[in-house]
Amino acid sequence: MTDPSTSGQPTGAGTVVVALDGPAGSGKSSVSKQVARRLGYGYLDTGAAYRALAWHALERGIDTSDAASVLDVSGDFDYAISLDPDSYWVRVGGVDVTDAIREPRVSDAVSGVARVPAVRQSVNALFRALVAHSGRPGVVVEGRDITTVVAPDAPVRILLTAAPEVRAARRSAELTTQDAAAVAAALHRRDASDSSVVDFLTAAPGVEVVDSTDLDFDQTVDAVLGVIRSALSASDPLQTGAPDGR
Repeated sequence: MTDPSTSGQPTGAGTVVVALDGPAGSGKSSVSKQVARRLGYGYLDTGAAYRALAWHALERGIDTSDAASVLDVSGDFDYAISLDPDSYWVRVGGVDVTDAIREPRVSDAVSGVARVPAVRQSVNALFRALVAHSGRPGVVVEGRDITTVVAPDAPVRILLTAAPEVRAARRSAELTTQDAAAVAAALHRRDASDSSVVDFLTAAPGVEVVDSTDLDFDQTVDAVLGVIRSALSASDPLQTGAPDGR
């Protein structure tokens, strides 16, 4: 799936990494994109890789609950993703799957893919390589275990969260074709399944929490930008180029 020689390399020499974790419906994707735009950074949606691999497996008739089969099909997983927040796309083998990986069948299958340790190790190496070769001053990397596994040494580490009922309402508003109760139930199942693999509901030491329960979108973006400015200033008090996000 990726060159194993990239595993263990620094996340990106000279590239500022903003690591942002959070549960489904917390707003991490939309907030991360806007933060990246405001800072002139790249944006990396790590969850898209697992969704794309789930799509790839389903297209080949693979049972994603079978770890051995998932690992086998990952061997010919040709994956590409844009880091441009204004031109976002995901491709598998030249096929644009940007919309397809958001289908309910893929959402239902992605946890089975993400729980395979060897897959996670390979995908994490891919994420680090994407950041290292981004050619951008910084990259906002969002997902489930970015602050603890993918980029534990990032100068900015944030957990974006919100109350479960607020997250369910937000996700329901995004998925207008699905019943609100069904969306809430699916979100709960996804959180429960994914939390057995990685703890994305509790901030690790040194990770700043942004709770968006009572914040609107713009307020949440401003709150995240505030954490970034403070963290970068603290890591280098003499720097004059800390992003202002304006």
